[in-house]
Amino acid sequence: MHIVKRQGHKEKFDSRKIYASVYYACRSTHMGKKACEKTAGKVSTEINTWAKSKSSMTSDQIFREIAKRLKKYDTDAAFMYETHRDIS
Repeated sequence: MHIVKRQGHKEKFDSRKIYASVYYACRSTHMGKKACEKTAGKVSTEINTWAKSKSSMTSDQIFREIAKRLKKYDTDAAFMYETHRDIS
């Protein structure tokens, strides 16, 4: 499956990036390492399941799905994730 990036190019889907971005959003809040790992694992699993049915998707669609799912587990981490998006 491929991701259409904001600049228009395509990239292979990499679930490690999902885990890492959620983990670091969690670490930016009050969460300890273990809680961050657990939350990142849950969100990553949910996104992988969601993405399996798609042949391609945009990075914005993935961003919104991650934010929605992260809010279920920790609103502070979801806020950090949403507000610290790479805008380059």
